[in-house]
Amino acid sequence: MVAGQIVAAVIPCYRVRDRLGAVLAAIGPECDLIYVVDDHCPEESFRSADTTRDPRLRIVRREVNGGVGAAALDGMTRALQDGAAILVKLDGDGQMNPADIARLIRPIVEGRADFVKGNRFSDPRNMGGMPAGRLIGNILLSFAAKASTGYWNLFDPTNGFFAIHAMVFAMLPKDRIARRYFFESDLLYRLGTLRACVIEIPVRPVYADEQSSLRPVRQILPFAAGHIRNAGKRIAYAYFLRNFGPASILLVVGLLLTGFGILFGLSEWVSGIRAAEFASAGTVMLAALPVIIGVQCLLAFLILDTLSMPRHPIHRDL
Repeated sequence: MVAGQIVAAVIPCYRVRDRLGAVLAAIGPECDLIYVVDDHCPEESFRSADTTRDPRLRIVRREVNGGVGAAALDGMTRALQDGAAILVKLDGDGQMNPADIARLIRPIVEGRADFVKGNRFSDPRNMGGMPAGRLIGNILLSFAAKASTGYWNLFDPTNGFFAIHAMVFAMLPKDRIARRYFFESDLLYRLGTLRACVIEIPVRPVYADEQSSLRPVRQILPFAAGHIRNAGKRIAYAYFLRNFGPASILLVVGLLLTGFGILFGLSEWVSGIRAAEFASAGTVMLAALPVIIGVQCLLAFLILDTLSMPRHPIHRDL
């Protein structure tokens, strides 16, 4: 145990039979329990785990394939039931270095965070081994995830290497968390509604010849829809239902002024084209000034939203 707390590693498995054994062998003594969750894998990946004969090992088998999120939630729920205080999730494909687990759990053990994510982008040297498509995709997703979760301090939201305090995990609405590739982003959104303290630490990714089952083109629309939905729900809940303050006013005024300026300007522009006339200076100002002021209000809202990120670990008060 680490500081008297049981640490459990949870590994969702799907088509990782050839790499799972090496991952298990690399998990250090800081983990007291290891849960291998076989997500109805056609290769029966759990059988390669059985050969390790590690006394810490527990096998969880799913009868139906539910995706990485479903497998991770099943494993973490089982670990919570077995008395684990800190839950670590990593994948079985060998892309996450188990040697980083000790550093990943340290902020939770020391009471500085509720949830700690790995960040593959902290060290520029790590990007050299990352496939270009994956690198570009993660960068583009980063801003969308910041807006939808409220954690503006995070830069690698899709990284599935994380640790969470068990008491915080117990508070999550597990039946509402996305089960497949949107799992990590949706989990962050749910943590934001709890006001959990989330931080990132540098980790060292390992990329070899693994073939990801993620198809980026197919996931663009589901990811976009998920982020838009979560961003709207987060803002409505944080600034209108749970609280109402200066940031709420700035957001409303900014949206109204910007929307009015854009619609009025477009309307006058179309009318001028049809009449073959130039708009007067007053008309231009009536369109431009609300947009300028509205954008300034929205920027001020973003600043306040950034400053309102949770910084106090809630598990210390539970």
